[in-house]
Amino acid sequence: MYFSRQIIQWYYKNQRKLPWRETHDPYIIWLSEIILQQTRVNQGMPYFYKFVEHYPNIESFASAPEEEILRHWQGLGYYSRARNMLKAAKLIMQEHGGIFPSRYQVLIKLPGIGEYTASAIASFSINEPKAVVDGNVSRVLARHFGIEEPINSTKGKKDFNILAQDVLDKENPGIHNQAMMEFGALQCKPQNPDCETCPLQQSCFAYQNNLVNKLPIKIKAGKSRNRYFNYFVLRKEEKILMQRRQKGDIWEGLFELPLIESTFLLSDEELKLSEEFIKLFGKQAEIIYSSAITKHILSHQNIYARFFEITNIKENVFKNKDWDYVLIKDLDKLAKSKLMFSFMDVYFN
Repeated sequence: MYFSRQIIQWYYKNQRKLPWRETHDPYIIWLSEIILQQTRVNQGMPYFYKFVEHYPNIESFASAPEEEILRHWQGLGYYSRARNMLKAAKLIMQEHGGIFPSRYQVLIKLPGIGEYTASAIASFSINEPKAVVDGNVSRVLARHFGIEEPINSTKGKKDFNILAQDVLDKENPGIHNQAMMEFGALQCKPQNPDCETCPLQQSCFAYQNNLVNKLPIKIKAGKSRNRYFNYFVLRKEEKILMQRRQKGDIWEGLFELPLIESTFLLSDEELKLSEEFIKLFGKQAEIIYSSAITKHILSHQNIYARFFEITNIKENVFKNKDWDYVLIKDLDKLAKSKLMFSFMDVYFN
């Protein structure tokens, strides 16, 4: 209990005031937890407020069109999270009478909710004694208890879950979990942790053995795949040509400019002389603007994008039924990837 007591005492003195900590509503907690996955608090906060404003309850969320949800999600990345949220919301309306579940065993069965999220919602909303294990918690445990098993290995994940449950304050699991996560985020940080003011300094294995910068151990991810996207700006009066990405690839269902993906980086001339360019736009097409290379990093993929404005296109050249002109003033209504949103924000402003 010493470990948990010290963490909780630290939390009461140092916690950040965050809106989702002021409620026991599982719906609001769910919103915050999904938004903050793979997202820093300061980045996720505006999205949290936006979703609470537009969808104050599970019924309003479940009735929203997917395209609208994706548009509000724009910029957060990992769009499957938003799609799974909509699936979960509809399921809750259909099978739970519109009442958001609070118990772990029910939550874990919903789309997009894994062990971490189910534990967080259950412990924060009804104080169910389920330990939350995220990157922050794993780091605190690895350093304090001197665990050398990689935190992202199968065995490591199992070991850290067992340990987190063992040290959990069973009487105050919600506060304990919040404290563990906050301690890892603010005190026991990945780089330059504040060990000199740490209340666990004397009992911390890593500090006592000069291993703070060695723990936790993590297996390095495999090499990322490089992809080369050549986007085209084609305007007609107050309209611009757009397409919607298909299933089975990144950014599924999001809108973007017409695209040719190449196997390597092409110069303007190489692109213009390529078979696919000529097939789509004709030999008479001219490139009147080309951007610098933009590198966009995704998990396991590096996107190298360039944007080209082309002219002298004959209408009968277009053979792609997925392309269509949309009004430029309506672009804000379309859900786009962060890469596409960033380009258009600069291009039209």
